[in-house]
Amino acid sequence: MPVIKTLKGISPVVGNNCFLAETAVIIGDVVMGDDCSIWYNAVLRGDVNSIRMGNKVNVQDGAIIHCTYMKAATNIGNRVSIGHNALVHGCTLHDNVLVGMGAIIMDNAVVHSGSIIAAGAVVLENSIIESGWIWAGVPAKPVKKVSPELLTGQIDRIADNYLLYSSWYKE
Repeated sequence: MPVIKTLKGISPVVGNNCFLAETAVIIGDVVMGDDCSIWYNAVLRGDVNSIRMGNKVNVQDGAIIHCTYMKAATNIGNRVSIGHNALVHGCTLHDNVLVGMGAIIMDNAVVHSGSIIAAGAVVLENSIIESGWIWAGVPAKPVKKVSPELLTGQIDRIADNYLLYSSWYKE
């Protein structure tokens, strides 16, 4: 059974048809849309500020979503994939974004739609990732535009696959 914890009188709100792994932790001011999946050992800590997630978001194993007290909430759009062991902290991810495994996105960064944050990248505080770009490295920098093949072959494919995977656990 996942840990879903009310804190300071605020309870997480989970949308329809969501999968929450047994070891997922969701605390406080977290609101997620429909068809989301929160995987094993993922932590969504809405204890110091709010976390808002759209529909069809997958937060993969070991990922952490957090915020900064009275400064930076976390906002996540629709069809966003947050890779294994990624850290998403006090930032905004628009629709159709892929955050690679082990990537870090810091406070007040904004990742616009159709963008990819490469595995292991560190997106610094206040960075703005324009729509349709791949950012990689430490610190992360733009490396190339997202091609139509990457959009369908990575961003769309992963979002769709996680809907499929989560359905297996609901049977």
